[in-house]
Amino acid sequence: MNIELLSDIVDYGVLGLLALMSFLTLFFWIERLLFYRGIRVEEYKTQEELEMKVTNNLTIISSFGANAPYIGLLGTVLGIIITFYTMGQTADMDVKHIMTSLALALKATAMGLVVAIPAIFFYNHLNRKVEVILNKWIINQKEK
Repeated sequence: MNIELLSDIVDYGVLGLLALMSFLTLFFWIERLLFYRGIRVEEYKTQEELEMKVTNNLTIISSFGANAPYIGLLGTVLGIIITFYTMGQTADMDVKHIMTSLALALKATAMGLVVAIPAIFFYNHLNRKVEVILNKWIINQKEK
């Protein structure tokens, strides 16, 4: 298999997956914020029913935040493997080529962190909103 084709597959595959995860994280965060804005706790009969509704999609955001660095790291490792393989096949020991290839491989790790940091922030932000909504339900039940 052509090494440049393999490099492109790894590059676009990993970065594409991370871009998709980033988009979905932002989408679910906004969707949850809009849902929380319009929620009426008095319409729920049980706390469990309310909790199921308000925690919907939070695990997706949490999973993306937890796994994005690993996907980025996988892209970096694969990029380094391809770099070493290319060096071994061509006996090209040009420092400029080696450093450029390794620097490009590290972009996957950076992208993984760029996805993970906001995802964890969004998850924590939404988790706090869930706590507040559930406490409002409890207060509402005590007032009845």
